[in-house]
Amino acid sequence: MVNGKEFAVAKINGKKVVVFSKTFCPFCRMAKAILDKYRLSQDDYEVIEIEKRNDVAAIQDYMLELTGARTVPRVFIGGKCIGGGQETTALEDSGQLREILQAAGAIAN
Repeated sequence: MVNGKEFAVAKINGKKVVVFSKTFCPFCRMAKAILDKYRLSQDDYEVIEIEKRNDVAAIQDYMLELTGARTVPRVFIGGKCIGGGQETTALEDSGQLREILQAAGAIAN
């Protein structure tokens, strides 16, 4: 069985956009709503609701190790963490989110 860290690494490396989320989190809903505006394909985009997993603590521990924060959402684009809900909102408001998604090949230019 794959552990939480291996699972997270595989997801981050396997999709252009990955969100580690919890269904009840308002900041997660904020980030997902912004990303939903871009109509990303299922081949490129995945949301992982970690509270439904047995290894939720291990995933959050790895997020802390990888990003410096254990909280969700953790939004990854092109294998790099852009932050959480507030950072995703700020990038969207500045127009940079579209550029980051384009650079990762998640949306067309």
